[in-house]
Amino acid sequence: MTPHPAAPQLGSLTWIPATDRPDLLAAPVAAALGALTGPAWLAEIDDELADTAAFTEAYGVPMESSANCVVVAARRAGQTMLAACLVPAATRADVNGLVRRHLGARKASFAPQDVAVAESGMAYGGITPIGLPPSWPVLVDPAVVAADLVVIGSGTRGSKLAVAGAVLAALPSAVVLEGLGRLPVEPPPPAAGGPVERAPDDRDVGWGERPEERAGDDRRYLEDRPPHWGSD
Repeated sequence: MTPHPAAPQLGSLTWIPATDRPDLLAAPVAAALGALTGPAWLAEIDDELADTAAFTEAYGVPMESSANCVVVAARRAGQTMLAACLVPAATRADVNGLVRRHLGARKASFAPQDVAVAESGMAYGGITPIGLPPSWPVLVDPAVVAADLVVIGSGTRGSKLAVAGAVLAALPSAVVLEGLGRLPVEPPPPAAGGPVERAPDDRDVGWGERPEERAGDDRRYLEDRPPHWGSD
């Protein structure tokens, strides 16, 4: 396929207007394209290479040109709400700190995979801020907003979108949140002969933590899910 004259040059991929191939987009994403404040470009990829590390290596797209979108579940006043966080690919969202406080939540964690997929209408590993339910806050790191062009998911694992950071900041539910993306911190090595202590992480807050076995009794997971999500 001949590249569009104004198509970006990102890695070895061929970028075309996203509206040309709605079949490569999740339905909510395709439906939302017309409301964007700027163009969205699309590139078809191998769905086995959708994860950021594999994607950047295979297609030569710089890590700093990519952003990751994660779905967060926050517990507040007896209710669970969902939100999305969009951060540079080299960072991770400060879910149990900044995000929890911003949402006024008692607990916050990454949403379980099945919940994220069912509620977004998108494939896990391809979830994108474009086309998410309007009730979800979309929290965006300023570094993403400042990018001339940033590569994000398309709602499927078989393609990627490239849009200007300003387009993402203009999404109706978007909130630009300073400090959202934090560089991972390497834990110190354990003391010789001493016990290995696991540092707190997002799983420690409990809501999205699954039992080790599906038959396990994890009331935190079961009782906190909104009724229309059902149970396993």
